[in-house]
Amino acid sequence: QLQLVESGGGLVQPGGSLRLSCAASGFVLDYYVIYWFRQAPGKEREGVLCISSDGTTTNYVDSVKGRFTISRDNAKSTVYLQLNSLKPEDTAVYYCATVAACGSSSSRPLVLRRGQGTQVTVSS
Repeated sequence: QLQLVESGGGLVQPGGSLRLSCAASGFVLDYYVIYWFRQAPGKEREGVLCISSDGTTTNYVDSVKGRFTISRDNAKSTVYLQLNSLKPEDTAVYYCATVAACGSSSSRPLVLRRGQGTQVTVSS
């Protein structure tokens, strides 16, 4: 069965850090474009970061610039989302997904396959 599996979420205090992982099960992630998005209760999906197979990254939301980074380790078939200087407004379920392309920073990529999500809660 082809799956994406996120991990690394949790409860963290404001200013803290988390590293989310997105691993593939049943297929190799190396050649896929991976898109991280988040969804808070009662809010629409918000794109966060995307990474192409060649390592090019796209940021979709200004509020995470300088705080969140995306990277991939093809040897481990894993994509990471590093979350630093977390704020309460970053609280959401974070999902990784495969998309055809990252597109521009104002685009909304079509999600082809996504994981089950991992909860990130930022609270004191």
